[in-house]
Amino acid sequence: MAKIIIPTPLRKFTDQNRDFTTDKQTLSDAIDQFVNEYPGVKENMLDDNGNVRSYIKIYIGDEEVNPADDDTTELKADTEISIVPAIAGGCYHLPL
Repeated sequence: MAKIIIPTPLRKFTDQNRDFTTDKQTLSDAIDQFVNEYPGVKENMLDDNGNVRSYIKIYIGDEEVNPADDDTTELKADTEISIVPAIAGGCYHLPL
């Protein structure tokens, strides 16, 4: 079964689970199963059109994939999918 690694910010919506296994054959089907299992993830990970939000990156192994470009990305039993949300931040400078 393929495994989706759940990032820390989304774990509050998954009962603190660190991963999710799926027997789905394509990336889009696996994501659909994952967000349907955890509705809180769905509203935080997908936009109103059901697409992965632009600030969230999806990796299969070490390779970034874009599920919006290709919903036929096939998964193997040992596939590891990582969800990587962008981390915003910055630096505050005191005025001189």
